[in-house]
Amino acid sequence: MGAVILRDLRTRFFNHGLGFLIVPLFPFAHLFALLAIQKLFGRNFAYGDDTNVFLATGLIPTLTFMYVSRFMSISLLMNKPMLAYPIIGMLEILFGRAILETMSAIWMAVAVFAVLYAAGSDVFPADPVQAFAAFAVTLLLAISVGLVVSLIAMAFEGFVTIWALFLIVFYISSGSFYVVSFLPEIAVQVLSWNPVIHCTEWMRLAYYPGYPDQVLDKTYVISVALGVLVLGLICERVLRRNLLSN
Repeated sequence: MGAVILRDLRTRFFNHGLGFLIVPLFPFAHLFALLAIQKLFGRNFAYGDDTNVFLATGLIPTLTFMYVSRFMSISLLMNKPMLAYPIIGMLEILFGRAILETMSAIWMAVAVFAVLYAAGSDVFPADPVQAFAAFAVTLLLAISVGLVVSLIAMAFEGFVTIWALFLIVFYISSGSFYVVSFLPEIAVQVLSWNPVIHCTEWMRLAYYPGYPDQVLDKTYVISVALGVLVLGLICERVLRRNLLSN
């Protein structure tokens, strides 16, 4: 797993470990784009007094899910040559990538909130325990989904592109730049099936004690994350021989 992590670290970030430092640039790009959209329409879609904190509390869970699951999905395809070594199996590659993506997500969150704090925003959650729990469950969900998608991609490489398109849907329906509970009831019911939206709402609740959390179902998102993880591990065990032979 250590060898896999080092290889992924170099190949993903411009063949140099210092490329890891650019990870926070992606959420900042999203943050600035959403702020520009709000300025363009002349409306404030945020909840609370600080638009930056509102957007950050939505973007961190959403982008964590997107980037972790996305790079998990291509981990087996990118590291196929390493499977030639008997000591390295698919799980070593998958969990090695999971560790690297977890480090990336933590670095992304720390960097974003550090910059916002330096800019004068109050980035400290009202309930730090719930904020940590929301982030941890988001990581679990992303790793679990990435595990399943990576196995599918080993059998059908084109699914990587399909999953990238699906992530756009997750992004739009995650509630990262709007308050879900303020939408019409039918929209809330449809969006509530998206587990990522519960991660976003969970994080927001940790920051805003009075936040409308009618959509949030912690049991649902935890059950989905654990269920998908178990499904992925079972599929890896059952399909291992066939996937390796391909």
